[in-house]
Amino acid sequence: MPRTAREVPPPLELLCLSALWSLGEGDVKSVQRIVAESRPLAYTTIMTVLDRLVRKGMLARRKVGRRYAYAPQATRDAARRAAVRELLDGYFDGSEEALLHFLQRSAGQPLPAAARAQERIDTVLL
Repeated sequence: MPRTAREVPPPLELLCLSALWSLGEGDVKSVQRIVAESRPLAYTTIMTVLDRLVRKGMLARRKVGRRYAYAPQATRDAARRAAVRELLDGYFDGSEEALLHFLQRSAGQPLPAAARAQERIDTVLL
């Protein structure tokens, strides 16, 4: 079965993207410096991750002297939307209301009257 590319990057790629969102544009060394605050990784590891992100179309790369400068192709908000969409589709059958209901219950907040009534109806039907 062929694998489809996910819109949501894995954690290490997301860490490098976050560094570039804060920088705007940067080389491998500047990304490594920011990433090292939470995960000290080798220069070559960062270079490999950035190259992978370029191939996926998530970063643009341009030659500046003897080095490459990398810049994000999508905004942080676009990545957030993709992550929330994946969460909704995977765990809540695409329902924003189900996610909100779950978050309110998890936070211990009282549900709106309409949601409480719906919950009672669902319980009765079970």
